[in-house]
Amino acid sequence: MKELNSDEKFDFYLSEAKEKSITGWNFPYNKERYVTAPLTWSYKSIVLPYIRKAKSLLDMDTGGGELLSELIPLPGHTRATERYEPNLPIATKRLSPLGVKVFQYEKDDNLPFKDEEFELIINRHGSYSPKEIYRILEPEGYFVTQQVGRRNAALLRTLILGDEKHEWAEWYALSAVKELEEAGFLILENKEHYPLTRIFDIGALVYHLINIPWEVPGFSVKKHKAQLRHIHEIIEKQGYLDLYNHRFFIKAQKQT
Repeated sequence: MKELNSDEKFDFYLSEAKEKSITGWNFPYNKERYVTAPLTWSYKSIVLPYIRKAKSLLDMDTGGGELLSELIPLPGHTRATERYEPNLPIATKRLSPLGVKVFQYEKDDNLPFKDEEFELIINRHGSYSPKEIYRILEPEGYFVTQQVGRRNAALLRTLILGDEKHEWAEWYALSAVKELEEAGFLILENKEHYPLTRIFDIGALVYHLINIPWEVPGFSVKKHKAQLRHIHEIIEKQGYLDLYNHRFFIKAQKQT
């Protein structure tokens, strides 16, 4: 078999990545081609003890319901939200047998729930309104969130978009803590971390960007093909591209 040159590899990876699809938030195509170092905490370990004690639970931006389904047994009154249209039928199919209804919503400050409906609200990588969380949370209820911060994949956005600014530019643990405190929450714990992601081929990166379009706003393979070729050349030269993620988590309690 003839050895592929760099241009042939580039064309192959782009073509294949565009043909692949995902189910929920599972990314099998990228396995072992896109590796991220572990965080200094476990979101699952943090929320599990609270779930076991709670009588009511809301999982915000549940994706395809993958994580929530792993946290069984769930409280008797458990609900989930999801805004990303392709995930809704997947989450509904997975969570309905567990007694969990999935709600679609449009705005963070107008969730389809009653005042003080939940004892516990969890949120992994979803946007939220602190005031709306306060409204639907019981007095002394808990809110636990893990967020993607401003510095996440900053080098990637620079390589593709240049120095364009983004609306979530000030999203750090400190700014999120301040917002929650102003809304009436007591902050019980918060941490911040920047784990390394190593990408081994341009196809894995393109697949990621196609399926998570908000990572690089306005991205398209056609429009940014020159930038992708440049990244491909970096990977070909050193064997990988290193990016730094940005994560933080906050555990907060509603004060009355």
